[in-house]
Amino acid sequence: MNVRFFSCTRLAGLFLTLVALFVTVGAQSSDLDAIRIGKHPDKTRFVMELSEEPAYRIFTLPDPYRIVIDLPKLNWKVPKNKVPRATGAVQALRFGLFEPNISRVVLDARYPVSITSAFLLPPKDGHKHRLVVDIKRITAATYKSSGEQKRQLTSATPLKEETQVAATPIAPALTAPKKPKNAKKIIVVDPGHGGVDPGAIGVSGIQEKKLALSYAQSLKKILESKGRYKVVMTRNTDTSLALRQRVGIAQKAHGDLFISLHANKHPSSRVRGFSVYSLSENGSDKEAEALAAKENKADIIIGFDLSEQSADVSKILIDLAQRETNNQGKQFANVLVGEMKREAKLLGRPHRSAGFAVLKSPIIPSVLVELGYMSNRQEERLLRSDKHKEKLVAAIGRAVDQYFGKLESYNAQ
Repeated sequence: MNVRFFSCTRLAGLFLTLVALFVTVGAQSSDLDAIRIGKHPDKTRFVMELSEEPAYRIFTLPDPYRIVIDLPKLNWKVPKNKVPRATGAVQALRFGLFEPNISRVVLDARYPVSITSAFLLPPKDGHKHRLVVDIKRITAATYKSSGEQKRQLTSATPLKEETQVAATPIAPALTAPKKPKNAKKIIVVDPGHGGVDPGAIGVSGIQEKKLALSYAQSLKKILESKGRYKVVMTRNTDTSLALRQRVGIAQKAHGDLFISLHANKHPSSRVRGFSVYSLSENGSDKEAEALAAKENKADIIIGFDLSEQSADVSKILIDLAQRETNNQGKQFANVLVGEMKREAKLLGRPHRSAGFAVLKSPIIPSVLVELGYMSNRQEERLLRSDKHKEKLVAAIGRAVDQYFGKLESYNAQ
């Protein structure tokens, strides 16, 4: 779950693996054929060359400073040797699917910036449609006082956005709704990362977001085959989701249990083992705290504005007075460790706690599962194997059975 930023040159190899992700069917998808970054005395110019004239939305974000460009879903066609070097205001860039029909480009800026202009050029002299974005350096004080963060540059034709996933958090209820006695339990399965944020990169080059989605889909199949559960996925495709969106999806679904799936990375290639995290405002150790701090930055990676979220976060945290909810999350984590020790190598102290933002629903018991370490060659090979995946998701399924069995026995007393 190691969050990594890449320079433009280091991105070249990663971009090739992204190509397959953005190949789509139908005439509605445009091709992104070329990108250019030019440094000028008074500005940095970023140019995207596309097969069709695009709708767009462009804005900036602070802390760290970024330029965000949203476009209709695109096919990445930029050759490896044509990926530009970072220059001028642009320190690095990322490209990925932000919503099912929206592609997002995030340019990491070296300093506070203002978008001085954005315009389209028609095909001419062998070039296709070009979206040109001019970026100028400004001071932090000017950025704040000028309202730059509130400003958006948009095309005459608006982007067609998805509406089923809100861009803002869903305010939590303080008590879980009552359900019919024999209703299926609702398990919310959350594949970590996605879209613009690939997560950790394994020693073979596999991305955490793809591994997490594969395990999540298998877990959904296992759980639903039991006939006792309904599974809600926070994402079924390679799409970016903010942490608060993941919590919101779980709460809107009235989930009974939230399981977030990830794979870890460590500076030492010798470290390996399965682990599970429950919520704590104070990490169980420094490593747990560091892991949570990195994971909680996922919204920055995908280009979300976090500057005005304090009130929403305070609502989501409202007591975690819901100590019972937190205790139930810990109970499930302990059950899961008991099941998993028969199937996989465990990390030392496999049940840990940390302040992961994605676990902060006040009414849904939640855990974050680290399937293993992608930085360990042997364990990464196991994580990529179907046999190992089947063993792990089966163990998670048994843990879910055992957890609800114990809960029902307790409630019947």
